Amino acid sequence: MRTLDPSRTALVLVDLMDRIVAAPLAPRPGADALAVSLDLAAAFRRAGAPVVAVRVERPNVTEQPPGSELAVEVAAAADAVVVKRTIGGFQGTGLHELLQARGVDTLVFGGIATNLGVESTARAAADLGYELVFVEEAMTALTEAEHRAAVDLNLPRFGEVAGRADVRLG
Repeated sequence: MRTLDPSRTALVLVDLMDRIVAAPLAPRPGADALAVSLDLAAAFRRAGAPVVAVRVERPNVTEQPPGSELAVEVAAAADAVVVKRTIGGFQGTGLHELLQARGVDTLVFGGIATNLGVESTARAAADLGYELVFVEEAMTALTEAEHRAAVDLNLPRFGEVAGRADVRLG
């Protein structure tokens, strides 16, 4: 893994909301993926690189389910919060414009679920020309098979899957 330029790189954390973090997940509990994501966020903040949190809201409902806010620590670490109403984080959210305004061309991902919100957001990001890095320990899914399919088969087609220790900002 190369050293990433903090002036051109953003951390994108997807759906780290209390109700999702608390769900039964695999290959690791949501709390573990959250902890690694927060460690990444702290490193990005120290390096002066932006942290963007993406959370989902169900469309066409008057009230969101309990636990639909970002985990408190994620909200505190985020420089910006994007609310999505689809699986991916780019459609109709202004995320691309936010990143472009900051000169970002590389995205580092963490979040839940690996094969849903993270992968869908990453597919759109790849279509928009971003370089992508996925931190394996900062992601988890509903099942280990879904997580493994994403990190072993799909995500490497869009970018680099890396361990937390391999992600360096210089």
